[in-house]
Amino acid sequence: MITMTKDLTNGSPTRLILGFSLPLLCGYLFQQFYSMADTMIVGRFLGVNSLAAVGSTGSVNFLIIGFCMGLCSGFSIPIAQQFGAGNEKAVRKYIANSAWLIAVISVAMAAVTCLLSRNILTLMQTPDNILEEANTYIWIIFLGIPATCLYNILSGIMRALGDSKTPVIFLLISSFLNIGLDIFCILVLNMGVAGAAWATVISQAVSGIACLIYMLKKFELMRISREEWRPDFHQMGILCGMGIPMGLQYSITAIGSGILQSATNSLGSDAVASITAGSKVSMFLCCPFDAMGATMATYSGQNIGAGKLDRVGEGMRACVLLGAAYSVFAFTFTFFFGRDLAGLFVDGAEASILNQAALYLKLNTAFYFPLALVNIVRFTIQGMGFPRFAILAGVFEMAARSITAFALVPVLGFTGSCLGNPVAWIFADLFLIPAYFHVRKTMARILKLKQENGMQRTTDKIAAVQHS
Repeated sequence: MITMTKDLTNGSPTRLILGFSLPLLCGYLFQQFYSMADTMIVGRFLGVNSLAAVGSTGSVNFLIIGFCMGLCSGFSIPIAQQFGAGNEKAVRKYIANSAWLIAVISVAMAAVTCLLSRNILTLMQTPDNILEEANTYIWIIFLGIPATCLYNILSGIMRALGDSKTPVIFLLISSFLNIGLDIFCILVLNMGVAGAAWATVISQAVSGIACLIYMLKKFELMRISREEWRPDFHQMGILCGMGIPMGLQYSITAIGSGILQSATNSLGSDAVASITAGSKVSMFLCCPFDAMGATMATYSGQNIGAGKLDRVGEGMRACVLLGAAYSVFAFTFTFFFGRDLAGLFVDGAEASILNQAALYLKLNTAFYFPLALVNIVRFTIQGMGFPRFAILAGVFEMAARSITAFALVPVLGFTGSCLGNPVAWIFADLFLIPAYFHVRKTMARILKLKQENGMQRTTDKIAAVQHS
């Protein structure tokens, strides 16, 4: 039996979820912190146009980088399930095959996206006065896709093994390095938005390499034999069956964001800058929801591996209550301090941009509870081994943002752009909540088969049902 780094299959679900999610929350906060540092330095020292240039790449950045992050998260699910089941050999083989897949996919994606970056930005109607800077920024970010994937796959493996603390340590180092490089590249070397992009890529690479060195030294499960390193196409199929749907869910959601971004771009660079400033604050405030989602993916994965379906429901209920409490706090905070928070990214003289950013924050945080449900329910379903539902949830979000872009923005203008995310979250919940109860019924049948036929004989049956 494997010695768990963090056993989430026994004990109080609320206590375990809080204990596991708090280090994750710190990690997401630091991740957003150095992302915010990019934006603050760009907005303060390079001006509104440069801020708008970086902001205009947000949806395409999410389209590609989000796919990579979803892919890595999906690859960690079979690892978490086998870890919960105590199958050490299967864990090592899944880790090895994940490494093969992510190496090939990340290099291929970097090559293709770098070639197409300008075409994508042009298709999104990026304003001419910010197009060159936007292309410079996103091209460098795309070039760093392998570094992004390295950190995300390793941190996903550590979380699958129950360790949510160690990745945060490396993110801390990466965050401070990113800020230092931002200041050096932009203020000393006068590299403009390219300096902000290189600072992000280099800091991610350092974080990923540090994770790899640590894991090779400290994690026995990373000591993989030559035989276990041999590609296993059956396992690769399972990994892709989990990872690709999760990656596509992010990308499909990003397509909707891109359509909405295009509608916002048509309102001018001031509107883009306002959304950029507001969304940076919102992304920081959304970190608890990201932590809850990632926690539920590992929590449900380990408990399904251990055959404890009831604990999955108990954990989800506890997490929903936490999400509701935080949603109330976030709305109250931004209602009174939203304009001040936006002022971190925009000079105080830009009154209209600050007011629009504050409006964006109020309208978004008012609907944070639906967002909490999206993250908690979606990742619970994914951890249970049904990633294709994530694609359908992404389709609902894409449809909602597209409707907003074509129906609300032309009529309501900037306010219509602000409503894009809330409408998308509500649409996704309308699908995810019934989907969760369907998955529970399906998983109950699978676990009954496991009890009747034994763990090993039922493994292929579980995979077949989950991917059908």
